[in-house]
Amino acid sequence: MSDDLAQPVAVVPPSGLTDALTSAAGYALNEKADATRRAYRSDIRLFYAWCESVGRETVPAEAATVAAYCAHCADSGSSASTIKRRLAAIAYAHRLGGFDAPTSAESVKSVFRGIRRRLGTHADAKAPATAKIVAAMVKHMSSDLSGKRDKALILLGFAAALRRSELVALDLDAIHRTDRGMIVHIGKSKTDQEGAGADIAVPRGRKLRAIEALDDWICSAGLREGAIFRAIGKGGRLLPGRLTDASVALIVKKWAKRANLDPTLFSGHSLRAGFVTSALEGGADILKVMDVTRHREVKTLKVYDRRAKAFKDHAGEGFL
Repeated sequence: MSDDLAQPVAVVPPSGLTDALTSAAGYALNEKADATRRAYRSDIRLFYAWCESVGRETVPAEAATVAAYCAHCADSGSSASTIKRRLAAIAYAHRLGGFDAPTSAESVKSVFRGIRRRLGTHADAKAPATAKIVAAMVKHMSSDLSGKRDKALILLGFAAALRRSELVALDLDAIHRTDRGMIVHIGKSKTDQEGAGADIAVPRGRKLRAIEALDDWICSAGLREGAIFRAIGKGGRLLPGRLTDASVALIVKKWAKRANLDPTLFSGHSLRAGFVTSALEGGADILKVMDVTRHREVKTLKVYDRRAKAFKDHAGEGFL
């Protein structure tokens, strides 16, 4: 027997193994987007609380427990889409723990199918902020620092079809100037969790002029580095912290109301949805739209396409 084979095998001490498992769990959680992790954490807390209230095991949970929880959620007023997400969170928690997901059981699937049939699956989608609506929003904006920031945020969010998380994550070094406009570099995003990145072209434009609004904001705020969109304190004082996802929705709602629109119909996603709708209404090629939005599946844009062309060659056009 060789000396090498005779050497004792190194054993990872328990504390080292614990640290490694903790680190592994952290990497596993990074598989999901930040927003997804937050939603899953909230959903799991609700499931745990309900299980505790009825004296049932949480993880691993029995299929009957999860089926009953689905019924409880439906009876409490949760939508089918919310229950679907909660089931996904429960399944994910089980897989991370090394258990089979009880959500795969036919008893759970059957209950959820019944819930969808009874409640329906129509999503409460927000209205798209089309080019016409965006123009109406920015028309009412003030020329102070807050107004300039909001104008740049809305116009850039629309022109680059950005998700609200991508918009608030932008730093100055993500903007690259060209003769015809600028390139916005997007790092890690919802559909790019590995951070490969994407470059979005924003034309200089002749109507909305997003680049002009962005330059005005950057110059007026005296920005040199770091976050582009930041909070503004009392007296118009620029604060160091960047805006949050929720801030985008509030800003969109604020200016929708100023434009005499119902603010409850709009959200942070309305800017991205508005770009898609406006592009398709204008006859843009759907693949060209996907170059900007970075959607991976054409079918994802079909909903926008149907809405944009709802009245084109309508069957009742000649007699209604």
